[in-house]
Order: sequence, then structure tokens, then C-alpha cells
Amino acid sequence: MMGPAHSLSGAAAWLGVGAATAAAGHPMPWPVILVGALICAGAALAPDLDHKAATISRAFGPVSRTVCEVVDKLSYAVYKGTRKQGDPRRNGGHRTLTHTWLWAVLIGAGSASVAILGGRWGVLAILFVHMVLAIEGLLWRAARGSSSDILVWLLAATSAWILAGVLDKPGNGSNWLFTEQHQYLWLGLPVVLGALVHDIGDALTVSGCPILWPIPLGRRRWYPIGPPKVMRFRAGSWIELKVLMPVFILLGGVGCAAALNVI
Repeated sequence: MMGPAHSLSGAAAWLGVGAATAAAGHPMPWPVILVGALICAGAALAPDLDHKAATISRAFGPVSRTVCEVVDKLSYAVYKGTRKQGDPRRNGGHRTLTHTWLWAVLIGAGSASVAILGGRWGVLAILFVHMVLAIEGLLWRAARGSSSDILVWLLAATSAWILAGVLDKPGNGSNWLFTEQHQYLWLGLPVVLGALVHDIGDALTVSGCPILWPIPLGRRRWYPIGPPKVMRFRAGSWIELKVLMPVFILLGGVGCAAALNVI
């Protein structure tokens, strides 16, 4: 899928989690609902770090472009080093390493570690990065073009600072789901969820997605998981734009209302 659909699906997924936790008797404070949805929307773009033309490659200027080139080469090297007989030869690393459950878990664990070990600055770093990605994904038309990059970064930095301050207040969710000794450990959860939602979205497209790597399936280790081919669509097609994106918006709205106990 394309960036906007990925971000919308990520936000909707976290709001759905908020609805589920509210139903289970452990509701999220509203700042956790908001921050988690924004982080998940941003994290849903992150697996495309292996694609030099993706939204994330433009999000942080030369820095993100360089990171994408490095990740692309790393992913390709891992693919070549672990492919089985049934896996086809390929020329790049897109939709390989960063599109797996293992990558999602590792990146989520890394984010949680940064939040705990880095203190307030670690939390701010996580919020800033994902705020930029969320803005790029959810407001793609307004954020398009290099002239708007600085405005996006300023908006993301300001939002990160304000949201971190809100979360720090007692009862607002810094220790949601965990204890006072593990404040902000939960920040890794929307990162994992966003990456997995991205992979599931890509699995619906023509190419499928090797989510299960490194678990082998028959003669392949990079098996592209997906529904039957008649149910798949091309990225950017009318199904994605006219059907899936409105569905994600509707589900996100319902999930938000349920998470806030409005319905």
C-alpha cells in the first residue's frame, strides 16, 4: 500500500486496541490514545526504510535518504544470505528484512529501550521521529515538497514537546500498562503494531509480504504471505484509495469513541 493508507491503518489499529483495552476494564488515558495513535501512524511507514522512493526516505532529508540506502543494502544482503532454493533472485532489498515480524519486534523493543534508558530525551526522540512520519503520512498533500520539510519538523518537535509534558503529568499515562519503574515501556507497543499493520497491508497487494521470515515454508524462507490472488490489488489502486482508506477512517472513529467510552 501507499504511505497515506499505511498511516491511516496504523492509527485505526491503535484506536482499536484502545477500544479492546477499555472493554477489558483497563482503559487507556486519553493522552495514551492520542500519542499511541500518532506513533502507530508513523511506525506504519517505517518498514519502507528499505525503499529509496518511499515517503520515509524524504521525511528527514539527506539523513533519511542515506539510512534508506543503507537499509536497502543490508536487507538485500540478508536476503541473499538466507534465501532457500525456492526463493527467487532479486536486485534489491525492498519488502524483505524490514517487512517481517522479527523486524517489527526488534524495532519495538529498541524503541522501548530508548524510552526507558534515554529518559525524557529518549521519549522526545521517539515522539519527534514518529510525529514527523505521522504528519507525512496523514497529511501527505500538505507535507509534500521539500519547501515544507522545515515546517513539518517544527510542528513535530513542538507536538512532541507538548505531548511529552502531558504524558508526564500524574494519571496521564506515562506508566500505563506497566509500573512506575517502567514508565514509557508501552511506547514500544504502537511501534510494533504499526510495523505489523504495514506488513499486513502489503500482504494484501499483488506482491504479498514475507511476514513470517525466517520461518521456512516448503522450499522458501521468504514466502510472500497474502490472500488468494483474486483478492489482491495493486498499491495505489482505486480499491486502496476509494475503499480501504474510508474504511480505515470509519474504523478509527469507532475505535476512538469506544476507547473513550463514548459508545
